Amino acid sequence: MSRIYFRCVPFDKSAVTLALESGVDGIIAPRQHVEQVAGLARGSVWADEDTPLATLASKADEEAVLARLRQGERVALARGWEVIPVENLLAQSDAVLAEAGTLEEARLAAGILERGVAGIVFSGPAPLLKEVVPQCKLAQPRENLLPAVVTRVESVGLGHRVCADTLSLLHRGQGLLVGNSSAFTFLVHAETEHNEYVAARPFRVNAGAVHAYARLPHDKTTYLGELRAGQEVLIVDADGAASLATLGRVKIEVRPMLLIEAQAETEDGPRSGAVFLQNAETIRLTAPDGTPVSVVGLKPGDAVLCRLDEAGRHFGMRVREDIQEV
Repeated sequence: MSRIYFRCVPFDKSAVTLALESGVDGIIAPRQHVEQVAGLARGSVWADEDTPLATLASKADEEAVLARLRQGERVALARGWEVIPVENLLAQSDAVLAEAGTLEEARLAAGILERGVAGIVFSGPAPLLKEVVPQCKLAQPRENLLPAVVTRVESVGLGHRVCADTLSLLHRGQGLLVGNSSAFTFLVHAETEHNEYVAARPFRVNAGAVHAYARLPHDKTTYLGELRAGQEVLIVDADGAASLATLGRVKIEVRPMLLIEAQAETEDGPRSGAVFLQNAETIRLTAPDGTPVSVVGLKPGDAVLCRLDEAGRHFGMRVREDIQEV
């Protein structure tokens, strides 16, 4: 994920304020204004004189930039760069910065080699950052979801369940990918729906039992019981579009639980998975059309969205080994 820096040259305090409110990671300003900017908000503040722009128009330019990066110099690729030379630099350095002046240029820089450049130096109009930051900083690679048919719904008594409360207001169709196995996760819907007894809490995903896996950004997982305030989680919608949200609170309480099992058809045959969720009307899975489906009314034959993967994780990171999770 690329960090985003706003290059404010010539200096304009109102533009810097707007950039900070938009959520940029840092500001690049003329040296005489660095101290002033540093007093506005916590974050990186670089002098423009210490962050030169370098033209990338030839192989010689590419080699010169790489040499400067290897010497520890902070240098940004000036607008006009092309993707292939940037890919070459990314393959050899984790410190590549690229200037962008439009939303399209910023999105391109954020997606090169799927991980993007280390930093986008945005030099376009400050109001555009309201679009640039969420699309380039929060957006994640799309998740491949498919329908699974519910095969079993059974009350299993009490258990510790986890509510993941985010700093964001989620909308219908969004939630967390959670399951007994990292190889089969369910799209557990956020509490976006009103009913006559309980108000909607669109910042919350009542995600399941403490032992369950939750899918995180950067192809990682964690146990729900290990989620912590301040941690970034992966929010996924029914179309597979993914974004980041930060946790503000994690609530673990003893509640009555349901075991839900489902089966998905693949080219290699049927795959099965399970998840434990609280037995309450406000807890929902997600139908293939994005409709939230309450677990209370869930029955065999209903279709819900899931994600399939290979089993095998070690401290949340993918490993290849012979493993079965049931």
